[in-house]
Amino acid sequence: MPFWARDIKVGFANIKAKAEGIENKPAFREAFRQRRCLVPVDGFYEWQKTASRKQPYTIALADRKLMALAGLWESWRSPAGERVRSFAIITTEPNELCARLHNRMPVILAPEAWPAWLGEEPADEPRLKSLLAPTLQPD
Repeated sequence: MPFWARDIKVGFANIKAKAEGIENKPAFREAFRQRRCLVPVDGFYEWQKTASRKQPYTIALADRKLMALAGLWESWRSPAGERVRSFAIITTEPNELCARLHNRMPVILAPEAWPAWLGEEPADEPRLKSLLAPTLQPD
């Protein structure tokens, strides 16, 4: 939910943020610079289109440990004064495994990338953008 939005409906269109050009997109550029987060998950779904329907597949790490998805967060105040905190998951081109199912996948950040992503250590825009790649191979 971008801080500048006039209506909460804008948030529904922004649940996923494409990594490509994220630093320039009005809905995400400020959050990319200042409000990055990790979204802990034990798996995520990808949907494969078949001739008659969409088939869901759960993607998880082989050891079933939690993984951290790259995210952005916002705090929005409605015209009535209600505070809404929201986040978006960043997606990227799929790795080889996910490409069999879908043309996008969430960015999975390796633990060694967390300090840079969270701003705990210095990272310029090119470094942050380099993290938004399908580097891990979930099983």
